[in-house]
Amino acid sequence: MSALTAAATDSATMLRRNLRHMQRYPSLTIMLLAQPIIFLLLFVYVFGGTLGDGLGGAPGDGGGRAEYVAYVTPAILLITVASAALGTAISVAMDMTEGIIARFRTMAVARASVLAGHVIGSVIQTMLAIAVVFAAALLIGFRPTTGPLEWLAALGLLVLTAVAVTWLSVGLGLVTKSVETASNLPMILILLIFLSSAFVPTGSMPGAMAWVADHQPFTPIIETLRGLLLGTPIGDRGVIAVAWCLVISLVSAIWALRLYERPPSAAS
Repeated sequence: MSALTAAATDSATMLRRNLRHMQRYPSLTIMLLAQPIIFLLLFVYVFGGTLGDGLGGAPGDGGGRAEYVAYVTPAILLITVASAALGTAISVAMDMTEGIIARFRTMAVARASVLAGHVIGSVIQTMLAIAVVFAAALLIGFRPTTGPLEWLAALGLLVLTAVAVTWLSVGLGLVTKSVETASNLPMILILLIFLSSAFVPTGSMPGAMAWVADHQPFTPIIETLRGLLLGTPIGDRGVIAVAWCLVISLVSAIWALRLYERPPSAAS
């Protein structure tokens, strides 16, 4: 058996392990689903009327809220990705603190397969969560206007984003020394989503904040998703979004693998 085949086999084994964990602990999946759905309902039904009017909806007749559902749904999909990353960091930190990772290090298992199992399992969980959140958005009035190619491109971008964020969360789970810390560090991802064009256009922000929002990873990702789902121009933002995803994935994967390769004394 070649090294590549052995690594693929080990990765499949680790993936089955992580999928079984999801089945045994459904409360974590429910918790990760609840947050983006609550955000969706909150922003649409509490703030949507006023914020949607500012986007061009008709005041007082529900037009503002209808406008805002279309605007905010791509952002909520990104929050779903970030919420799933929180669960990944917690799972990796649990493996570290409970000694499972140390045991895997002593076994004839491809080193990358342990982390790959976490990443693939988390991406699958994220895609399932996105499907549920997207269905909730459709129920409250989101109506995408796009073609099959744009649908595929939007799905591909969501997968790329999930891979990038998941590798980053694996690294965060490995670098922390407790599950509690691992549950807090990924919150920076949700804060970055708020400090983007997720809920209001960046042009409405003060100068310095608008500059930060325009030049951070989530704004081009969200704007590309909006364009793909609603049929609006995306310009060069699609290329920028994909570039961000690839860079974050590569850097985070290298970082996570180096953390995993540390001797137990250095990891403690």
